[in-house]
Amino acid sequence: MRRTLFSFAASLAIAATSSGSAHAYDLPYDPYPWCAFYSGDGGGGTNCGFLTLEQCRATVSGIGGFCGPNQFYNPARPAVRARGRSRR
Repeated sequence: MRRTLFSFAASLAIAATSSGSAHAYDLPYDPYPWCAFYSGDGGGGTNCGFLTLEQCRATVSGIGGFCGPNQFYNPARPAVRARGRSRR
């Protein structure tokens, strides 16, 4: 029983440390730098679909809310990894 538990713990530790770190090109593509944070009786909401601050401000104008930076903004498309040609 101890041997099984030890081997399980060891394999779990190896899997946790070998996962590697995330690179910027692994993150999802999100080209919208501005978010609208709505206020109101419904508890508010968020819309992070604005390319410019002016677009965001025009949307929240008159309905309440404010604009702020998108914390998930990632303007770069994911890098396409080159596939090597297999030669026979």
